[in-house]
Amino acid sequence: MLASVRRLRRVPTVLSLALACAVAGVALADDASPVHPDTWPRATWPFPRDNALETRVSALMAKMTVEEKVGQLVQADILSVTPDDVRKYHLGAILAGGNSKPHGTVTATVDEWKAASEAFYRAAMETNGDHPPIPLLFGIDAVHGHNNVVGATLFPQNSALGNAHDPELIREIGEATAAEVRATGINWSFAPTLAVPQDVRWGRSYEGYSQDPKIVAQYATAMIEGLQGKVGTPQFLDGAHVLASAKHFLADGGTHNGKDQGDAQITEAALRDIHAAGYVPAIDAGVQVIMASFSSWNGRKITGDKALITDVLKQRMDFQGLVVGDWNAHGQVPGCTNEDCPTAYNAGLDMLMAPDSWRGLYEHTLAEVKSGAIPMARLDDAVARILRVKFRAGLFEAGAPSTQPIVQKANEIVGSPAHRAIARRAVRESLVLLKNNNGLLPLDPRRRILIAGEGADNISRQSGGWTLNWQGTGLKNADFPGAQSIGAGIVEQVKAAGGSAEIETDGHFTAKPDVAVVVFGEDPYAEFQGDIPNLLFRPGDDHDLELIRHLRGQGIPVVAVFLSGRPLWMNREINAADAFVAAWLPGSEGGGVADVLLRKRDGGIAHDFHGKLAYAWPSTAVVGQGAPQFPLGYGLSYADHATVRPLPEVSGITGEQIPVGNYLDRGKAVHGYAFTLVDAKGAAITGDVSPATTPDGSLHMAALDYKAQEDARRFTWNAGNAQLAIHARAPLDLDRETNGDVLLVTTLRVDALPTQDAWIAMGCGKACQGRVSLGKTLSTLAAGQWVRVGVPLKCFRAAGADMHHIDQPFAWSAGKGADIAISRVALGTDVDRVVDCVK
Repeated sequence: MLASVRRLRRVPTVLSLALACAVAGVALADDASPVHPDTWPRATWPFPRDNALETRVSALMAKMTVEEKVGQLVQADILSVTPDDVRKYHLGAILAGGNSKPHGTVTATVDEWKAASEAFYRAAMETNGDHPPIPLLFGIDAVHGHNNVVGATLFPQNSALGNAHDPELIREIGEATAAEVRATGINWSFAPTLAVPQDVRWGRSYEGYSQDPKIVAQYATAMIEGLQGKVGTPQFLDGAHVLASAKHFLADGGTHNGKDQGDAQITEAALRDIHAAGYVPAIDAGVQVIMASFSSWNGRKITGDKALITDVLKQRMDFQGLVVGDWNAHGQVPGCTNEDCPTAYNAGLDMLMAPDSWRGLYEHTLAEVKSGAIPMARLDDAVARILRVKFRAGLFEAGAPSTQPIVQKANEIVGSPAHRAIARRAVRESLVLLKNNNGLLPLDPRRRILIAGEGADNISRQSGGWTLNWQGTGLKNADFPGAQSIGAGIVEQVKAAGGSAEIETDGHFTAKPDVAVVVFGEDPYAEFQGDIPNLLFRPGDDHDLELIRHLRGQGIPVVAVFLSGRPLWMNREINAADAFVAAWLPGSEGGGVADVLLRKRDGGIAHDFHGKLAYAWPSTAVVGQGAPQFPLGYGLSYADHATVRPLPEVSGITGEQIPVGNYLDRGKAVHGYAFTLVDAKGAAITGDVSPATTPDGSLHMAALDYKAQEDARRFTWNAGNAQLAIHARAPLDLDRETNGDVLLVTTLRVDALPTQDAWIAMGCGKACQGRVSLGKTLSTLAAGQWVRVGVPLKCFRAAGADMHHIDQPFAWSAGKGADIAISRVALGTDVDRVVDCVK
């Protein structure tokens, strides 16, 4: 055995028909596959066989040990890997996830990204004995610009861009994004998303260009050629372009009930004709990477499905690039864990994304190669594909990032005026005018204009998720140098024209305006945190609608500007406003909205509406019920004089709408949850009315002002063992959120904590609870200061909670003398402090 292991350390690679035949049969035995590859479309891989390239690949692989080959198959996240790790394990790739920044900072500048890419590059290229230096792939989610970098240009999200019906614009966005990414030393973008969302309850719907596969197919070519350059031209993968990733193969936008990482319960024909529509043009355009999906097709996890990955994608569609997995997606394949999944490699994945599990994955994969569980032919095929991509991208010749001209000019390129001009044009082209009764728009900039609503001066809200962090939350306008809010864009143009404009988010004004523009919409979200049960907008919270009605009630015409990643049931808001604009998520260039809403000083039209719906707008909040309120392709222009008559205001949703992730808000239990105070003897009273004291006097609650009148509660413990708790009416399944690194976030203020026996818990039925100690964390907080403290849901699971059946999403206790105020309890990722898992 020892001798055989030694022989495995150096295996000459022969890239031949024999190897190809071997690879075709290396996957684990599969059940009868429902896939019929011969019915799928063919693509044309645009690179003829290159003997010189194959010689380079073979020569390099002949020098590689098995350990070095296995390292190429693993991608680690920068929060869990160091340059020294890259040097030791010879990893093939790293990534920066949505919340991963150099040195673990909350946000990162251009220079910080440049320094990180330089350090990792030099580690990978360091020669050590006979180790051949192999450049590193560095991937990042640059999904609407280089959106992880402070000061970068933020383009409209994809669901907005679909309304522009302009492939050339998409190509320009791709080119600009590639330049900004490459300028920070990063060579790989996890874009474009080629999902064809069929149920916009899915939290990633805004990553899809359209529900129409034809639009997605057109944009696939344009964005890939923008990011990579056009095959056959000198610009293809030159120093100003990056590797593109077509994702997520396959049917991520077709899951049942729009559940993220869910199951697409559809026919093979729908899988092929709708959800694969973007992949043939992507391969034709020379895309170098395709990312496999988290999701399943009729119960079969895509990441472990050889029939789809190898038989369809690699053989039928002739994709000869690199297939990578998504964030620990292999851990969801039956029989696998995050640290061990030969099934995914044998199904045809060439690289697994193991952000925090990479070391265990490396060790298990190495052992499985040596044991034959992963055949050597499959290993060599995967390594050869990875190396070809690196050679085509010119990474062996590019040199260190610090030596590359584009990196040396990074601060001139990232967020440049030229790129912002493209983004502003994209905003103008993607706006969709749904209603313009009595020709209210365009507005005269010489008049008095009020800009109101929570989105009026909020760059974070207008940009959405995947903006400086994963969820796009917890940000302020100062985090976006060079950007402009929608309200600021309107004010700038109105003042330049001699008019008057003021931003008052609550709608208050000193002098009655001639017109009001109310900017409002969804809070930022990403992935499964954006999943919703129906198409209601903020169920149970009508403050945006009330603001519109209040202004109209004072005789002020209202233009409603709706910010969202998807179409939602908005009939009441559309009825309440005189004009209604679907602005989607426009990104950093809010001035593009003002360009279209305002006329020229001389009365002429500066920029008309061009956007036509790429997603049908619903007539009810029930998915699939009734004809669309506004069909695909709908969109008014200033030449149209149509009047939108009052729309039905019956949503179609019956029964209570209970939010899954928000439990206490403004000091009170959210609708659908019960808040109780429990004394040291176990007697409980309601926490709905303040002040309140438990029967034995051990716990007292009083109302407190935080940001508004009585929007928090102050709790004083007069004895130990008393607790406060929130109960759900029906058990919650939080397993998916737990796997996704979500936190239970409490917005609190510690006034006194004489002992360290405070704890927080989640309950899962009688005698089932996961309890986490808080004393150490709370004792380090400054007294009297409000802070958001997050406890990873994984901590509760580790402490014994069954995350599939949480009936008590929040419980809290402290010792005698503790004095703590709480305003909000909810699931989230944006916090000031994270609690360690200590029982």
